Amino acid sequence: MVDRSNDSSGKQTWDGELDARGLFCPEPVMLLHNRIEEIREGQVLKVIATDPSTTRDIPRFCQFLNHQLLESLEQDGKFVYFIRRGA
Repeated sequence: MVDRSNDSSGKQTWDGELDARGLFCPEPVMLLHNRIEEIREGQVLKVIATDPSTTRDIPRFCQFLNHQLLESLEQDGKFVYFIRRGA
């Protein structure tokens, strides 16, 4: 399987996206659970959220369901996550 988490410039790349801006717990994680099922194992999902509780909930979600949290960052009041789907 090809590692597509970074392009040649070192920037994160992704195969699908979930925009959860404006949603509050538990909605972002519920939508993430559904959306990650739509991509294949090894593909990367970008999640954009505004709920600060996602900084706790999304890493736990990934750990519990064996997905890999590649990167998490905060920019301009948004929380952005890159998650590689596990098996």
